[in-house]
Parts: sequence; structure tokens; C-alpha cells
Amino acid sequence: MSWPLRACVTMPLVGLASVLLSWSAMPAARAAQTAQQNRPDLSGVWTAYVEPGAPTFGLPRVKLPLTALGTARLADYRSIIGPDDSPGAYCLGSGMPEAMMFSGLYPMEIIQRPEQITIIYEAHNEVRRLYFGSKVIPQGDRIPDRDGYSVARWEGNTLVVATSSLKEQEDTAYPHSAQARIDERYHVFSDPKGTRVLEADWTLTDPTFYTQPFKERKRWAYDPHGILLPYECNEEAWLDHLQQLRQRHDAARAHTAAGDPQERAP
Repeated sequence: MSWPLRACVTMPLVGLASVLLSWSAMPAARAAQTAQQNRPDLSGVWTAYVEPGAPTFGLPRVKLPLTALGTARLADYRSIIGPDDSPGAYCLGSGMPEAMMFSGLYPMEIIQRPEQITIIYEAHNEVRRLYFGSKVIPQGDRIPDRDGYSVARWEGNTLVVATSSLKEQEDTAYPHSAQARIDERYHVFSDPKGTRVLEADWTLTDPTFYTQPFKERKRWAYDPHGILLPYECNEEAWLDHLQQLRQRHDAARAHTAAGDPQERAP
């Protein structure tokens, strides 16, 4: 068979193969699209969900399963701080997992996209980004942070998040080392009153600071009319600094005027 004839016969077969491959991929693509459409939309503002009879605010009363090293690090930290010292007093966010658990009962906002979910806590304008798939960067390129680096995926209607690359923190209700990992599982349900509730079950694993994994739960209530207000904690520090500069400036002018007769003349 000559080359032109072979080409005429082969090309339709190649085209048919492409069509067959496209058809075989269509069910998987449709299934992925359907799964994406059926996933819960977490977008919006969520506020603290208070269980009936539970306190509205407070630090954990459970005993943390600290190792001897974790206990020593925490004791050393507490030996140098004063009664009014805290990261928040210096306009520093809580970090994970305290930012998720407390944040002074301030609300949070979730912005959901297929490749990234962004969580903004009103307190200290603390921001977390949960990355999916191709948005995830290699472990070696991640910079340790108080909120860590979060990788997310969906298991059905459950959002699964793994947070690592954390900084060591003793200044938190949940002290942990830089080797800590936080695993979160989020799902949505309606309570008996019809309130839309977002529930997170999370586990803190840290062999350096903890003798065993530590588990907790957090719930939020959806607020369809909720908004986040500005939280500029550091603005107060700047205004205080300006006031101190103004006072020193006025004192210097008064001192100069007292020593120069011309300055005192009307």
C-alpha cells in the first residue's frame, strides 16, 4: 500500500480513536462536575454557635496531655510574662488552632472557590488560605507561620484540611511545637431550630509537646446578614505614638519659649 493510501486509511482511524477517548472521558468529567456542584457552599459570614447551657466564652478547661518538654517550655514562657501580657495586647493574631476556636467570639467570613478557600477571622484580620490540587506548593517552599500552611480536599460533602508548617507557640491556649500538625474536618448540618451550623472536628498531633493527639470541636452559626467590621488593633498603638510625639514636641517648644525672651514676647 502506498503512503498516501495508508494515510487516508489511518487518519480516520486516529480521528475515531480520539472521539472514543473523548467519549470515555465524558462520564468522569460529568461526575467531577456533579460532585463540584453538590458540594456545600461555605461562603458567607459565620458567627459563634453557642450550645444551650454552655458558656459563651472561655479558654479550654480540659487538661492538655503535655510531654515533659512541652510542660517545661510552657512553664519557662509563663515565668517571664506579666499578668496583662498576651499576643493580642500587641496586635498579634492568635495563630492556629486558637484563632479558629476563640477569636473573642468575633465572626469569620469564608470565600470559597474551587482551587482555594479563604477564611477571614474578624479578630486581628487574621487570614487563612486553604489550597487545593495544583495550588499546593512543595513542602520545602512553605514559610512557617502562626497559622501554618493548609492543604484541603473534599471527601464527599466533608471538607478535610491538613495544616502544618506552624511556628512553635507557647503564647496560646493550645501550645505546640513547630512539628505540630492540625487535621480538620468540616461539615454542615441544621439544628432542631433550623439554624445552619458549620461543625469542625480537629485533631492536634505533636509528639514533641503532646503525649497523644488532642481532639476538639468547634461550631459556627450561619449569619445571612452578617458582615465583618474593621479590626485595626495596631491603629491605637500608632495614635498613642503620635500623642507621645506631640507631647514631647509641645514640651520642647514650651522649654524654648521659657528660655528666650523674644519667644515670651506677645
